[in-house]
Amino acid sequence: MGYTIAVVGATGAVGTQMIKMLEESNLPIDKLRLLASARSAGETLTFKEQAIIIEETRESSFADVDLALFSAGGSTSAKYVPYAVQAGAVVVDNTSYFRQNPQVPLVVPEVNADALEQHQGVVACPNCSTIQMMIALEPIRQKWGLERIIVSTYQAVSGAGQSAINEMKKQYCQVINEELDPKNVTASILPSAGDKKHYPIAFNALPQIDLFTDNDYTYEEMKMTRETKKIMSDDNIKVSATCVRIPVLSAHSESVYIETATVAPIEEVKAAIQAFPGAVLEDDTKEQVYPQAVNAVGSKETFIGRVRKDLDIENGIHMWVVSDNLLKGAAWNSVQIAEALHQRGLVKPSKQLLFELK
Repeated sequence: MGYTIAVVGATGAVGTQMIKMLEESNLPIDKLRLLASARSAGETLTFKEQAIIIEETRESSFADVDLALFSAGGSTSAKYVPYAVQAGAVVVDNTSYFRQNPQVPLVVPEVNADALEQHQGVVACPNCSTIQMMIALEPIRQKWGLERIIVSTYQAVSGAGQSAINEMKKQYCQVINEELDPKNVTASILPSAGDKKHYPIAFNALPQIDLFTDNDYTYEEMKMTRETKKIMSDDNIKVSATCVRIPVLSAHSESVYIETATVAPIEEVKAAIQAFPGAVLEDDTKEQVYPQAVNAVGSKETFIGRVRKDLDIENGIHMWVVSDNLLKGAAWNSVQIAEALHQRGLVKPSKQLLFELK
């Protein structure tokens, strides 16, 4: 007997990828329900060659739903996840809303699938940049331990949504076709739609993703710090991030520096990465082989290369990590969580509701 699965935010960049990933999944699916905002209701999307009518997300949308995959923004999750849980669904939430809730597992299945056993109706999917870094670092942590992580991200515009992609393309056209100075093109979205100022992304790099916090780090940077500690169940790991938006369509790249607890031979590190589920080692400097964003688009895997010892710190290692932020960074990780819940027999109503409806 199969599941009834709901995708909330079905028309968004991640939601449409969730539908594709569900098509490729081994989950037994009897019925798929596609939920979105009122303006998309009545339109159709295709799942396994079948046209499915999109429904408006309502409080009553989750009757008979077994699994609900949410990717429609934190405010939507805040409003509707309690109704889904109350109706008996298990929720996989791809927003940041529940990630730091101590009662909600934050899961990258290759790293900490055991945390699913503790779910009380909701499982959170980590930030896209955190997910790919966890795939790269977990095989190292398992063998040699981790003491420190310093990461600089080079994040694609798709992480900010379709409107940001459209604006970047428009800016390039303004510069190339109209011969405008790049700093004078129209900008109304990046680096953060909710902030006071907006800057061009075409021919530019913006060292701000999301708003700034009181400590001068952005929320995106703090997400990576806090999520890493939670996923690895280690508050003692030192983590610091600098998150940068660059004019790439899709796939995030990261420069990662780590310090291991014990000295790790670099060839053994490469072997451990290559053997880890979901990780692909692309590391042959003699042949100029290393991960690239254009090659990662459309792949579920995380690609790791430029793995090398630090020149001055004995236990220091550098690497370059690339992954499709809409797939492993969001849609695929969410579907993997759903698959792991199924495999462990955990797709069942919560015994204890976390949420009280107001």
